[in-house]
Amino acid sequence: FDIFAASFYLLSRYEEYLPHKKDMYGRYAHENSLAFKENFLQIPLVNIWLKDLKQSLKQKFPTLTIHHSPFTFLPTYDIDEAYSYKYKSWWRTGGGYARSIWTGNISELGERKKVRSGNEKDPFDSYDWMDALHEKHTLKPVCFFLLATKNGKYDKNILPSSLQMQSLIHHHVKKYEIGIHPSWQSGDDPEKIKLEILKLGYISGKQILSSRQHYIRFILPATFRQLIEAGIESDFSMGYGSINGFRASVASPFFWYDLEKEQQTNLLLHPFCFMEANSFYEQKFTPQQALEEMRHYLKEVKAVNGTLITIWHNTFLGTDKKFNGWREAYAQFINEVAGQTETVRPD
Repeated sequence: FDIFAASFYLLSRYEEYLPHKKDMYGRYAHENSLAFKENFLQIPLVNIWLKDLKQSLKQKFPTLTIHHSPFTFLPTYDIDEAYSYKYKSWWRTGGGYARSIWTGNISELGERKKVRSGNEKDPFDSYDWMDALHEKHTLKPVCFFLLATKNGKYDKNILPSSLQMQSLIHHHVKKYEIGIHPSWQSGDDPEKIKLEILKLGYISGKQILSSRQHYIRFILPATFRQLIEAGIESDFSMGYGSINGFRASVASPFFWYDLEKEQQTNLLLHPFCFMEANSFYEQKFTPQQALEEMRHYLKEVKAVNGTLITIWHNTFLGTDKKFNGWREAYAQFINEVAGQTETVRPD
């Protein structure tokens, strides 16, 4: 068994360069992957192979010194819809009122009025709650901001020209690592990626070196080449936006290899294995089922001393009734994982 060839096949995402079926968003469909077909999507197979290889080498060469990385946990967040009702343009607000009236959703209509008048907190405003959670457990998350210059079907965030959006970015950059969440529109126009990175850098006063694709929308090798050209050094998109698991069968950061050019690049990929939106929208899980799923990935990644990267959105961690129980499940998971891990900030 050629462990190096097998690992290279999975890490390089060789299969994504071959003719394949795309999903409804034009992404590589997870059903195409060997990991899904052979039922090893839920385990970090490359890390397991590497662990076995180290043990075999140690048996054959007892004096060999092998360095082991510690298990680490890195929570990450996508802020692609900062508020549900507040700070929206007049036409989006008017459309929201009209939709509530048309559908007869009187409770939503009343909630929108209370939030807009300042008498109630916006249901997506979970930032104080998140801050308290991070402070309690000394977490060092990475937060990704969507900064499309105009709204679209998949780009619904507050515009970066909004003072409130800029204030939210300032709030986060004082405490956390931040990165760009390239808009859906930028997937069709690479120049927009550069513009969005510049905007986030200008607003935050920081050099933006990290990214994660909105909707996990990327195509190999084009998207990663565009990110490199735009100055991105670390990307957190290696995972699926349709199912949880290890897309590259690994739970450790690795440098992207451009298969067409037969060239290792300096773009460091940080693979994630869990996103709550997959559990909720795609896998139709309850909060308790999602908690059990996170526990599974914690166990798997910890067993190989990997890096566990999760994705959550502020929307799930607020007070929107649609997401009842989800922030409690997340808080429970954080309580369980904290104290037995090392927090990590990307190099």
